[in-house]
Amino acid sequence: MNDVLMSIGEALIDFIPDRSGCAFDEVTAFSPKVGGAPANVCAAFSRLGGRSRMLTQLGDDPFGHKILRELEGVGVDISCVSLTDKANTALAFVSLDPDGGRTFSFYRKPSADMLCSPENVREEHFDEVFALHFCSVSIGDFPMKQAHKRAVEIMKRRGGIVSFDPNLRFNLWESREALKSAVREFIPAADIVKLSEDELEFVTGFSDIGKAAESLFGQGVKLLLYTCGSGGAYAYTKAAKAFAPARKVAAVDTTGAGDGFTGAFLYKLREVGVTPETLDGLSEQALTECLAFANAFCAVSVTKKGAIASYPTRDEMHDADI
Repeated sequence: MNDVLMSIGEALIDFIPDRSGCAFDEVTAFSPKVGGAPANVCAAFSRLGGRSRMLTQLGDDPFGHKILRELEGVGVDISCVSLTDKANTALAFVSLDPDGGRTFSFYRKPSADMLCSPENVREEHFDEVFALHFCSVSIGDFPMKQAHKRAVEIMKRRGGIVSFDPNLRFNLWESREALKSAVREFIPAADIVKLSEDELEFVTGFSDIGKAAESLFGQGVKLLLYTCGSGGAYAYTKAAKAFAPARKVAAVDTTGAGDGFTGAFLYKLREVGVTPETLDGLSEQALTECLAFANAFCAVSVTKKGAIASYPTRDEMHDADI
């Protein structure tokens, strides 16, 4: 049965500050938490009871081994993760504003994940995989970009879903145009694209969601997820539009919230049993249920610090009653 979610890309250590509402130079201590958007999506999917698999490369160092232990501890299959002594595991230091929003400072020049090559991507890695997910951090001009292209090609050939969350991190790129070009290069390969409200115009060239969706559909995208923070989340196909409001909570830390949303949404999609051919035929009701579930997952997550460390199980979602 094809029920495994695979992510390809970076896994790293997020250093979460002991204080919010202050600048980096005012933070007195940081706590290391496992993160990286593709790894977060896998972890969210597994925390909910699904099967997930991470494909990346880590440094053969204490941080790399910490990531392996934590991913395995939440049920992520780490058999496709390789270790190298050619570079260190990526690090990201985070500062938090008063409402939990984040600013990042990355240590990644280069990091081990960037050096992951197409040779690390093997056909058997995709056994039982129903969907491949990736982001834009690892599609710059280094070997991991070609590894992504190989992974997408295998997933397409095997009839699986390809999910792309650009998850823009401008300070990792030499220019905004380089980032835009890379994102737009990969969009035609995606069945699902997730964009936040502050990414929409940069990625699509349109500030109007209707025109943006039409542009993406014209490039082959079948489902657009559009997240608006406290304003809720939308799903668009050529035939349907759905909306689910955000749950009202006091956010402590939004690190990994968007990734948790994606993991939870993909988990509900798997329950529905969609394929690339049936994605754009999902009903408004089915899309709304998936959005509401993902929003509920995020509402629990943002009340705790960290990304993976904050992700709830289904029982914890129920107990939270958010």
